[in-house]
This record gives sequence, structure tokens and C-alpha cells, in this order.
Amino acid sequence: MRFVLAFAFAIAAFSISVNSQDATLLVPAIITFGDSVVDVGNNDYIHTIFKANYPPYGRDFKNKEATGRFCNGKLATDITGKSLLLGANFASAGAGYDDHTSLLSHVIPLSQQLQYYKEYQAKLTKVAGLTWLRSKENRSDFTSTTRINTDAQQFNKKINSATTELQKQLSGLKIVVFDVFKPLYDIVADPKKNGFTEATRGCCGTGTVETTSLLCNPKSIGTCPNATQYVFWDSVHPSEAANQILADSLILQGIALIS
Repeated sequence: MRFVLAFAFAIAAFSISVNSQDATLLVPAIITFGDSVVDVGNNDYIHTIFKANYPPYGRDFKNKEATGRFCNGKLATDITGKSLLLGANFASAGAGYDDHTSLLSHVIPLSQQLQYYKEYQAKLTKVAGLTWLRSKENRSDFTSTTRINTDAQQFNKKINSATTELQKQLSGLKIVVFDVFKPLYDIVADPKKNGFTEATRGCCGTGTVETTSLLCNPKSIGTCPNATQYVFWDSVHPSEAANQILADSLILQGIALIS
């Protein structure tokens, strides 16, 4: 397999509401932080080259509209959000752990995403009281090096340790860590099992270098006609078909861990 990936992690931490009106919800909301894998178009409103608000991004939506999502259609968080009903997304394409990298790219650094969440939380408190939750969907990137895959797995282990400590400190907090690395790795390792025919390159253009900054565009030569056969839409971002499988996996993990 030529293309080895690293999909860092997805984490969601929930404080289950005790209000009777929320009793039918699995969680009160999902709050998302991260980069282009979960950016639903926030970068459309800031001055940066990291945007996906032009074709062929979004081509498989019913209206074929490029919404700023780095995908041919829905992201995994779109699908999980619809299933779990509520939430907010602060993710920004190009964001990383180091704020300096984000600032050089004129995107929203993780620290600022967290600040936006604090402001969002304060507004919710004024409107609905202090029933709250915390959730993260952090940086998710793909690469062709084993080292980065290992780094992602090690990071996941640290996240698991951190959530254990948080649960000890905050008895009313229920935390769930979603392992995204394994389900995506399994798709790439055995694409035919999941109905895919191509897992070594993306659908857009050559599928090896196209990410954004106009590299994946309407004139990209070689763009595939059917993205459902591809695990990746461009060289690093999962296709909607892959996102559906990832979302299904996340929801099943979440139900098992939260209930």
C-alpha cells in the first residue's frame, strides 16, 4: 500500500444534561475544534488561502454548492451532528497545534477556537442557564510517513490518559474518546471490504498533490467521475463516502461509551 495515512484523533467530552427536555438526546450538543477535516466553511469568512469555497468541492451536494468543506460532500461531523441533533463548529482549515503556524497562514488557531467556544458558552448560559458540555474534535491530518502515524497513535494514548484524569477531577463530566485512526486505517488497508476501489490517491486531479490553494479546481486534469469509489476526495481529505463510514463508527462508539 503506497499511501499510508495519519488521522490524528477525534475526541468528544460530554456533560449529560439532567433537564427532562433533553432526556431523549444522546448528548446535548457536539462542539467541534480542528482543521480542514472538520472545517464546515469557517475559513470562508477570514482572509486566508486555505479555502474550499470553489468547485469541484461540494460537487456532490444536491445543489452542487461549494460550502467551504474540504470534501465532495458531507464531513463526518455533518453526519454525526445530524444524528445527534445539536452542536457548534469552530474548526479552521490549516489550524495546527502551534499558534504561530496558524497565524502565518491567517487561519483560526486552536487557542482562538477555544476562546470562541468560551464566548459561545457564555451566550448559552445567558439564554439557557448553566447546563453545559465540552467537546473537541482536534486536528486531523493525513501523511505518507509511518512516523506521523505513530505520532497520531501516541497522541491518542495521551488523550486517553488526560480524559481519565479529567473524569477524576470532574465527577459530573462524561468523556468519550472516539478512535478515528483505526476505522480510517482499516478502510485504507482493505478498501474493497467497504465498497471502495481506490485508496492510494484522491479523486480530484491526480489525487496525490491536490489539497487546496486552487490545486483542486474545475480544471484539474484526471478528476474522477464517481467519488464514492474513492476513500479520499483530494490528496488528504476523506470523501463523503468515507466520512459516512467514519461517522457511523463514531456514533456506534459513542452510544456504547456514553450509555
